[in-house]
Amino acid sequence: MHLAILVTNTDKSSFAAKHPLDEEKFTHLIQMARPDWLCSAFQIHAGDFPADLQAFDGVMITGSPASTRSGLPWIDPLLTLIQNMHAQKLPLFGACFGHQAIALALGGQVAQNPDGWVHGLIRNHMQTRPAWARKLPADFALYGSHSEYVARLPDDAIETAKSRGLNAGFCIGNHIWTSQHHPEMSHDFITALTEEMRPSLGTAAYAQAKDSLRQQADQGLFAQSLAQFFDEAG
Repeated sequence: MHLAILVTNTDKSSFAAKHPLDEEKFTHLIQMARPDWLCSAFQIHAGDFPADLQAFDGVMITGSPASTRSGLPWIDPLLTLIQNMHAQKLPLFGACFGHQAIALALGGQVAQNPDGWVHGLIRNHMQTRPAWARKLPADFALYGSHSEYVARLPDDAIETAKSRGLNAGFCIGNHIWTSQHHPEMSHDFITALTEEMRPSLGTAAYAQAKDSLRQQADQGLFAQSLAQFFDEAG
């Protein structure tokens, strides 16, 4: 398969320059399960939109420090593109910002998390198990970092997971799947990001994040489920 990665990450900091790019992380994620699959990246945040997504077998939308509600000039075109992909039933996966953008584009609502930052290793509790996620445990762990969440799902969405009482993922038909968290992040990366974000997180959230990182995410199992999603959607 050949997947398109729509990169929404606007981080150009020195920290970001020291670590793998999002397109590298997502390519590594899917190739954990399907080493022969190809990925092509588009820098959506810089106005680099694919000319024809029908040339691809599926699409992944990355995370970003930007807010889906920020009004940045590339966000409305992205939301329109998501609507078109949905209409064409092109297989689409979104993580964190991507998850929120898909919800917003299709009639959902994104809001500020009332409890502030969610960061570290996050426990996800399966609400509805899609066929492609049959190998994921009912409670699975992913790394996460977000201060906004999907407060209302699109009308035709089915909630697939919750974490800390909030929506953590949904699906629409067999062609859309999302996660509020970051299956592409490695343990080394989230550990470094936790130190980088320590001033923003505050004492309590930082301590909770550090404690959570004594364990590791179910990345390999999620990669298998993601590959199965594209296999079955296609």
